[in-house]
Amino acid sequence: MNFQVTFATKWSDFDPNRHMRHTAYNEYAAEVRVRYFAAQQFSIDDFTKHNIGPILFTEETSFRKEILMGENITVNIKLAGVSKNNERWKIVHEVFNEAGKLAAVIKVYGAWIDLSKRKLTIPPKEASVIFLNAEKSVDFEEILVKNM
Repeated sequence: MNFQVTFATKWSDFDPNRHMRHTAYNEYAAEVRVRYFAAQQFSIDDFTKHNIGPILFTEETSFRKEILMGENITVNIKLAGVSKNNERWKIVHEVFNEAGKLAAVIKVYGAWIDLSKRKLTIPPKEASVIFLNAEKSVDFEEILVKNM
């Protein structure tokens, strides 16, 4: 399933050089992840109900083209890897400028944390659908996890 969101950028996204500041790219990618989870029937309310949350181990951004003040952007999400029980995942976001040119690639490696125990956890059964319909990246891989 192809999932993408188009955003109207805002004034606070830009730096004195009048191009999008580097951290804004990652903020839009995070918003797309949350919207994707909700579209898969696992919203912020579900995270709260199960007392879990997503965490990132790494976040890597490669910049390709400039995004200028006032441009709309489109950000997608692709699954680059997932473990057997969905406890670990890799996601790739592509950010496109208003002309449809690839402006940035954001790769994240994450997991789920139990917010009470403050430890990594396997998500509940209800979350098993999160990655079921995700579009996979060309380099998709199974993530092998040692016993938690």
